[in-house]
Amino acid sequence: MKKKEQPPITLADAERQLSQAQHRLQREENKKAYQRSKKEKERAHRLITRGAEIEHFFPEIKCLTEREFYDLAEMLHDIPAVKALFQERAALHVDPPPEKEAG
Repeated sequence: MKKKEQPPITLADAERQLSQAQHRLQREENKKAYQRSKKEKERAHRLITRGAEIEHFFPEIKCLTEREFYDLAEMLHDIPAVKALFQERAALHVDPPPEKEAG
């Protein structure tokens, strides 16, 4: 069986196809940038909100430098009971592993 011969592609057709491909690529790049920007905004909002909550409960930290605050956070992290409390709370939000099917 012979294949039906295609008419030769004109320069205008090739340019149009190239332009369309470039537009599709640009749309995909814009979509990725928008999604990345959205995630960055969500993260910034979460950090600001949580920082404000910490400042609400511990207003004394307002006078600390960034280094002093970081050192304090590091000290809290090194206290086993505090670390365990954070891990316990975080574990409440981890999805359990899927159950294995009987084989």
